[in-house]
Amino acid sequence: MSRIGKLPIPIPQGVEIKVESGIVRVKGPKGELSVSVSSEMQIKKEGETLVVERPSDSIQHRSLHGLTRTLIHNLVQGVTEGYSKNLEIVGIGYKAEKRGNGLFLTLGYSHPIYFTPPQGITIETPTPTKITISGIDKVLVGQVSAKIRSFRKPEPYKGKGIRYEGEYVRRKAGKTAG
Repeated sequence: MSRIGKLPIPIPQGVEIKVESGIVRVKGPKGELSVSVSSEMQIKKEGETLVVERPSDSIQHRSLHGLTRTLIHNLVQGVTEGYSKNLEIVGIGYKAEKRGNGLFLTLGYSHPIYFTPPQGITIETPTPTKITISGIDKVLVGQVSAKIRSFRKPEPYKGKGIRYEGEYVRRKAGKTAG
């Protein structure tokens, strides 16, 4: 039995879940999300929890069991609490500022970069070297933060660039005179 798949999903107060032929829709205080799941998985509501069951012990059903449960749990958590990722900018003259709805980045190139986030994502810059990306969709928050990081990935010699908060950047020794 899948350790993750057999865990029940608690449904918080104010969250509505509808299951229709392979599509799960979750509506909560922060918004509405939906995900397409395998129609073979059986999703049952038992009181204030949601349980995902698999029809057999085949390899495909076992692999879909935990995935389906995690996808639905991410939707429930997204519409109640939301998700956020923090990025740090390291480097002299590197900075970010919020302009309008978008993000204006100065990263050592000959031109500044203006990034407009997709709908449902909010970007904040508490300091010029910190960026906070938040939203209700976990996948979209991760994709946007990876896109912003890709503008200037951390380099291994001085560690300059955009990195996730707490990310370890492996450093290399530079050239030596001799």
